Amino acid sequence: MSGGVIQRRCAWVGNSELLAAYHDGEWGRPVHDGRALWEGLMLEGFQAGLSWVTVLKRREGFRRAFAGFDPVRVAAFDENDVERLMADPGIIRARRKIEATIGNARALLRMHERGEDFATFAWSLTPDGPVHNRTGHVLAQSPLSQAMSAALRARGFRFVGPVIVYAWMQAMGMIVDHDPGCHHYQGAAPSDCATAKNSRARG
Repeated sequence: MSGGVIQRRCAWVGNSELLAAYHDGEWGRPVHDGRALWEGLMLEGFQAGLSWVTVLKRREGFRRAFAGFDPVRVAAFDENDVERLMADPGIIRARRKIEATIGNARALLRMHERGEDFATFAWSLTPDGPVHNRTGHVLAQSPLSQAMSAALRARGFRFVGPVIVYAWMQAMGMIVDHDPGCHHYQGAAPSDCATAKNSRARG
């Protein structure tokens, strides 16, 4: 409460203090560090079919289990590591997602070997900065997330469908998507992007 006025947040926060802290301190703030962007994408993949709070509660467990999401170390994981992770109660024990994360680390290293920086790639579809969703509607995906998903798949990534990628782009600040009633809505970014870019981001 500030000045006697309740500060409203995005509807997905609900009454969760954990989600409120994440929403206010992290969600939607532009991230330009390649390792952090890759970690975020991997965690969004683990969220598929679950709630984000389920992942958020286990985030530190994921970081321990996946060597701080160091792609070089994760890329070296073998079947013994898969079995170790399947027995780890600190993470979501889904074999396909674990194997995809290891494979995605290898895909990321292949990008690096070609001289392709992940942060530069991640922001390449939004060269003028974050894209604002001003539709007033909650979107599950957009043409922009579809294009990003296709680009990731072309590089060998898995569990990167357009819905997962849209959530990742929201979280990493590439798409500004606070609810119109949220107290972060106006101040989330300095200005709207070009009209054409806004249109491309709408689903």
